[in-house]
Amino acid sequence: MYERSVKRERELAEVIERFTKQDGTHETLIPGLRFIRSSEASEPVYSVYEPSLCVIAQGAKVVMLGKESYRYDPSCYLTASVHLPITGQIVEATPEMPYLSLQLQLDMNQIVEMNELIYATNTVERTKGEFGRGLYIDRLNDTLQDAILRLVRLLDTPEDIPVLAPYLIREIVYRVLQNEQGAALRQFALIGSHAQRIAKVIQRINRDYAMPLRIHELAEEASMSASSLYSYFKEVTAMSPIQYQKQLRLQEARRMLYSTAMEVADAAFQVGYESPSHFSREYSRMFGRPPVKDIRRLHEALQAGKISS
Repeated sequence: MYERSVKRERELAEVIERFTKQDGTHETLIPGLRFIRSSEASEPVYSVYEPSLCVIAQGAKVVMLGKESYRYDPSCYLTASVHLPITGQIVEATPEMPYLSLQLQLDMNQIVEMNELIYATNTVERTKGEFGRGLYIDRLNDTLQDAILRLVRLLDTPEDIPVLAPYLIREIVYRVLQNEQGAALRQFALIGSHAQRIAKVIQRINRDYAMPLRIHELAEEASMSASSLYSYFKEVTAMSPIQYQKQLRLQEARRMLYSTAMEVADAAFQVGYESPSHFSREYSRMFGRPPVKDIRRLHEALQAGKISS
């Protein structure tokens, strides 16, 4: 059993390496599936995880959510149930043994459908009390590993992708929901659950991140008290709604400054800050440098080949 698992792990790494000749993130012909490759350990990278399944074929990575740290490697996988601002850092990678991973976006409608099918077959109990983080790590078992490998093998026969990929993705979703930590994901697919209502609040903040945050308005939309919203939101995201919004704003401002010639004050106003000086202080606390110095360092790192564009 162990030898077969190692063989599948090596084959997965081989497929990813074959389709990623250079470091960076690579979209594939399978909708929602991308590969990531890095030939060296990275500095912290700030991003927003979409609902997705992340599997490492080679190397290791640390993900920070709020003040919590999650390390994973080929023995396990990471699942994000909602949009989450995170800090990711590749900690094991060399030119000879590059970091190789995949990310498969999760369709919440498909998860809801599969969730109902699972409950209909009575393979799990319909419990409403379970509630937890929107991000978790679970052991990669043989059945899930096999389904993932069969999905990526389709890249060698592109003509099969439109017919077979949807069925394999459904199987992967099923395997994830059936795993030990699957209850955490199932709660976000349970109509009317606290977790699903918090997921809708998260969608609203992501959409309107530059607008003033009005907790009572969000609580009313979620049919919760303000105190309940705050408590449940922090349980899912490991941060308060204001902290969550702040990370979204600062990450988007950094992206603007890095990819355009926008002035710092303009970026601050674009993401919802009224005071450029307040923006610069919070930017420095999050990224370790004032905006101008940070962006200059990022461009220098790009020219030196230390990061990808």
